[in-house]
Amino acid sequence: MSPGMVMPVESRKADYDSLETQYQKGVKHLYDNGIEHVPRKYILPASERPNVVNERSRDATNHVNLKLPIIDFSELQGPNRSQVLTSLASACENYGFFQLVNHGIPHEIISNMVDVSKRFFELPFSEREKYMSADIGSPVRYGTSYNQTNDGVFCWRDFLKLVCHPLPDLLPHWPSSPLDFRKLAVRYVKEVKFLFLMLVDAILESLGLMNKKKTTEEDEDEDEIKEILKEFEDGSQLMVMNCYPPCPQPDLTLGMPPHSDYGFLTLLLQDEVKGLQIQHKENWVTVEPIPGSFVVNVGDHLEIFSNGRYKSVLHRVLVNSMNYRISVASLHSLPFKSKVQPCPKLISETNPRRYMDTDFATFLDYIKSRDSTKKSFLQSRKLTS
Repeated sequence: MSPGMVMPVESRKADYDSLETQYQKGVKHLYDNGIEHVPRKYILPASERPNVVNERSRDATNHVNLKLPIIDFSELQGPNRSQVLTSLASACENYGFFQLVNHGIPHEIISNMVDVSKRFFELPFSEREKYMSADIGSPVRYGTSYNQTNDGVFCWRDFLKLVCHPLPDLLPHWPSSPLDFRKLAVRYVKEVKFLFLMLVDAILESLGLMNKKKTTEEDEDEDEIKEILKEFEDGSQLMVMNCYPPCPQPDLTLGMPPHSDYGFLTLLLQDEVKGLQIQHKENWVTVEPIPGSFVVNVGDHLEIFSNGRYKSVLHRVLVNSMNYRISVASLHSLPFKSKVQPCPKLISETNPRRYMDTDFATFLDYIKSRDSTKKSFLQSRKLTS
């Protein structure tokens, strides 16, 4: 081969840097520029691609759709509360997910939130990039993939993350375009926070921590639970708007890789485009969307708090070649500086403590240092003995 046929190292590096710069701009930018093939940076190893059938289920049951347990929020407020609490406990133990219907948030507020999210991602890149940051602790952050600093392979997602508490301090930093973005997002954030607090109350009762007929000792226990509820009122709230553009080769990549959520509960609002999958009985199953409902899932913090009774389950997102998919996830937990630990009342000789204490700073340090997909962070909190 003649010297003229060899590309100089500097030139190859420049080409690589140019491609990396394009990828850092996100998949919406790639799609808008007419990309026809998934770049190598987004192609998963063959064993991790979404069309791979689980070794233990060669009948391809991982492609079936799943109807999650349905919790009727209005029934929680009525005479059937005890039966609904039993269903809630079963869902958290056996699925780690449920769909919440009749939740009371007006349809207009929900549809406006999905609409304004779409309009944000439709803004010119020059407008969206104002909020791009490599700092995962930034209160407002536009980005791509899952963790674009550490990801070896990028995933087919762009996102806007907003820290929502304390709202008056953070609102001035939120995007001012579209013009009605802040107004609509604030209405949504407040409604979802109230719904979360009502759900936490039900979750604690479903764990047997709030009894109607109490001894003096149980009165003291319930005072402790009330203190926990007060902490949640001042707790963390993070809203993530996700955009999954059409993908030219959806079998080669994922919108989000398998992961569990680090918080206490996540309330997910999604449009009617399928994509969310959960791992159930060792298979990947697609969640059937129910218009106007929330998909609620147990986070790592609730698994720790329940001492392993309620399960934080792996989930991922598929993409497709035809439709945009928009979702809005609200992640809720205790205040960022609070300790998360197994509830003492749920620890006994037959059910010893299974997790060490943790906090948000520990989680941030973890994901800054390594890949935080799958349930790796939660595994790092487990006690071996």
